[in-house]
Amino acid sequence: MSVTLDDVRAAAARIEGRVRRTPVLPATAMHAPLPHTGPVVMKLENLQAIGSFKARGATSKLTTLSAAETARGLVTASGGNHGLGVAYAGWQAGAPVRIYLPESTPKAKADKLRAWGAEVIIHGAVWDEANAEALAAAERDGLTYAHPFADADVIAGQGTTALEILADDPDIDVLLVAIGGGGLISGVATAAKALKPEIKVIGVEATGAPTLYESLKAGELVTLARIETEAGTLAPRRSAEINFEIIGRCVDEIVLVTDDDMRAAAQWLWFEFGIAAELSGAAAIAALQAEACMPEPKARVCAIVCGAGTDGLG
Repeated sequence: MSVTLDDVRAAAARIEGRVRRTPVLPATAMHAPLPHTGPVVMKLENLQAIGSFKARGATSKLTTLSAAETARGLVTASGGNHGLGVAYAGWQAGAPVRIYLPESTPKAKADKLRAWGAEVIIHGAVWDEANAEALAAAERDGLTYAHPFADADVIAGQGTTALEILADDPDIDVLLVAIGGGGLISGVATAAKALKPEIKVIGVEATGAPTLYESLKAGELVTLARIETEAGTLAPRRSAEINFEIIGRCVDEIVLVTDDDMRAAAQWLWFEFGIAAELSGAAAIAALQAEACMPEPKARVCAIVCGAGTDGLG
């Protein structure tokens, strides 16, 4: 099982009008310029209705379900953003939604899920434990499970981000993409490399949750012994084969940033642009700001600001 450009284009057709086409904003007129000397633009997925790109994948998945599968109700596990995507898709369809969250999820995420009409259950210390309970609930209660990253329809939906970026700015040389489980970068890399094979796709993980970084280094999927980051949406202990295969084939490099790097980047986004980003949403900018990623001096770089939050406002 994998994902193709045709799959991404089909997802784009299915979700058109159901999610927002977010802007690509040039990073100009800055008080504190980024170290990269070439042009930088930002794809503002924090402006989706739920505050993250996850609206794309969840809506893509929902539009492939039968009426019976939807009516049974949807269930998933999430660090917050995928749950919001599923809640949003379920709200559009009038379907009941149940979300399992790990104990580390910020209360604001749980409250926002309830505001979208989802039932919220806190279970386990990390996403992997919440996910095991979500799978058990799907089996026990006959609910339709939606995986946050190891699902071809979800990946294709996330890949629509790249279609928009390259339609709006075809001269992009480098894409910087935060990695949690790998759904966003799997979709983005699939579409971007098919449309522009010479483009570089660089993933960004937290030093406290280097799930794909360690897996690629080992040549196989690994399960992290522990998670040590406050960026909960970047923090599964294990990815999945479909993501590992796509990332190994289509992603040029994965770099690591610290929580402090992401927090500084979130503060920079707020000060410079009034963009309210969570730690994961600022990860791509953090890679540039902390010089974890050093593109060619004149390269045109697009950083995906993938999630809204208040981490830069304090």
